[in-house]
Amino acid sequence: MKLLAIETATEACSVALWIDGDLRERFEIAPRRHTELVLPWADALLADAGIAKSQLDAIAVGRGPGAFTGVRLAIALAQGMALALDRPVVPVSTLAALAAGLLPLHPQEEETSILAAIDARMGEIYLGAFARTVDGLVASLNAERLVRPDAVSLEDGRHWFGVGTGFSADSGALVRALGASLLRFDATALPHAADIARLAVRAFAMGEAVAPERAEPAYLRDKVALTLIEQRAARS
Repeated sequence: MKLLAIETATEACSVALWIDGDLRERFEIAPRRHTELVLPWADALLADAGIAKSQLDAIAVGRGPGAFTGVRLAIALAQGMALALDRPVVPVSTLAALAAGLLPLHPQEEETSILAAIDARMGEIYLGAFARTVDGLVASLNAERLVRPDAVSLEDGRHWFGVGTGFSADSGALVRALGASLLRFDATALPHAADIARLAVRAFAMGEAVAPERAEPAYLRDKVALTLIEQRAARS
């Protein structure tokens, strides 16, 4: 299995190449530079591995949620590559990739439950709940959602690891809301294309690849900016 993965849903930009279990990645926190970095990085990874684009089996992409522009860019680039190569696209949740990235840090926690949260601005976060699976990856426990961090309530008795910038949003409102159910968290973590690739390989094997034109972003939010009235209300 040979797969190229792209993730640009946050301020981090990354591209990864999976070649039969060998994983290579370029990653940089590079706000507003995603467009200039992705394609050169992809070419460099392929050249270093001695792989031609025509040898790829699929293009994987972080479908969001995340920054509107970044999610749209990743989908567009993945679709363009896949169409040119006549290959399918494997869309992967950015929140799932964020959660999967936490697992190597806690390999001893067999029953790991993870909350992945990305700061969505405007007083909200993108939130997803995940559990470790037997293959060392993650599976979603419920639908991903856009919520206020101080309104999150978990009543199933689980204890959670937290990951993502949503844990620092609104001065740590999510941390306060979760209280003792939150074991520990990393509010600096950002999603990686390497984890998009790992999840995409499993998704491809399960038949979840789609034609390029069917790859869709997951914005979760229809509105990308507050009105002037809403901004004044938020400041009052």
